[in-house]
Amino acid sequence: MQKMSNFFVKLVQKYLPDPFIFAVLLTFIVFVMGLVFTDSGFMGMIQHWSDGFWKLLTFSMQMCLILITGHALASSPIVKKFLKKIADRCSSPGKAILITSVVALIASWIHWGFGLVTGALLAKEIAKKVKGVDYPLLIASAYIGFLVWHGGLSGSAPLAVATPNHVNEALIGIIPTSQTIFAPFNLIIVIVLIIIMPFVNRAMMPKKEDVIEIDPALLEEKSKIYQAAASEMTPAERLENSKIISYIIGGMGLIYIIYYFTTNGFSLNLNILNFTFLFVGILLHQTPIRYVKAVGEAVKGAGGIILQFPFYAGIMGMMVGSGLAAMISNWFVSISNKYTFPLFTFLSAGIINFFVPSGGGQWAVQAPIMLPAGIELGVPAAKTVMAVAWGDAWTNMVQPFWALPALGIAGLNAKDIMGYCVVAMLISGIFISLGLIFL
Repeated sequence: MQKMSNFFVKLVQKYLPDPFIFAVLLTFIVFVMGLVFTDSGFMGMIQHWSDGFWKLLTFSMQMCLILITGHALASSPIVKKFLKKIADRCSSPGKAILITSVVALIASWIHWGFGLVTGALLAKEIAKKVKGVDYPLLIASAYIGFLVWHGGLSGSAPLAVATPNHVNEALIGIIPTSQTIFAPFNLIIVIVLIIIMPFVNRAMMPKKEDVIEIDPALLEEKSKIYQAAASEMTPAERLENSKIISYIIGGMGLIYIIYYFTTNGFSLNLNILNFTFLFVGILLHQTPIRYVKAVGEAVKGAGGIILQFPFYAGIMGMMVGSGLAAMISNWFVSISNKYTFPLFTFLSAGIINFFVPSGGGQWAVQAPIMLPAGIELGVPAAKTVMAVAWGDAWTNMVQPFWALPALGIAGLNAKDIMGYCVVAMLISGIFISLGLIFL
């Protein structure tokens, strides 16, 4: 395992460009593929690209809010204090890797944005206290937790089909999360990964002479924001630092959240998740200005997403408009039967995820093809949904797009961690495949 990870680390360090360049190169690749394998001409591909460029703006805003509200919640004093207590339990590099991995996996299952940020913040806290731990592997372990997000509470595809009036409702109806996220086959896959992946990460620890440590002083906060005494505050500053305002607006949010789950049951979708994390974050930060500043910090991690999402939307436009996505999906369908269909759906989703690294966007691309094919073969629609979901999450390990927030917190580049993530993808793919076939 150590030799394998060392090989991929060196390979990635040498050949992986910045994530934005990666997106641009994928744009070129899909453009050429469209010219070679479809009837779309040069101007046709240009048109598909430009038509798709702004089609994910609503979804982009939802994704940014998930990241920002998750980041703000994870940076609240009570959550930070909890992370420090966890870091105090790490007495060795091996234990540090194990604990970071478990926390990141569980947090990502709860909420992908919260998991990305919580894992990175915990890794930084541990790096301050544990000597001899490899910092890139520590951050990679935090990001590898992201592997389970699409099988968790914030999974785009299962939440989409659980939402009334979704685009495929006429074909499959509304599928409750009890048949997708909380289905026994999905929970078993999640539990296996939460048990196995921490030990995989620990086994990738480099030799002592190859360890890359970071100076703990570089991870300390540079300065603390000065807050005037209450008697010195202006009326405006008193409002900004008023706990009463946060408690009132946060309480209003909690009342609606309780009302929502009381009337709808445990029915999750992107909007209620964002709503919940927003108002819980406001309450935990206690004053409006603290939450405003936390959001200001969180927005910095969304910069890469804001820049790259339109390009991936353009890639998606070319994949859909030219028929490339349909060609890939249909090819896998053509070699499938009732028993192999979930596996091939998973693999096709993993391939398409390179070009459409958006869970919701990818579901929009593959659902019209995979759902009818699955129904015709006798595969439950819920199983098809989760096969696409796991394929999307699986190859995120080597698609640097979603690593950007964690890398921003850690102060690393994608090439610093992606070698370890390649190994994680290969190992996890075995267990996910077995789960989709036999469970």
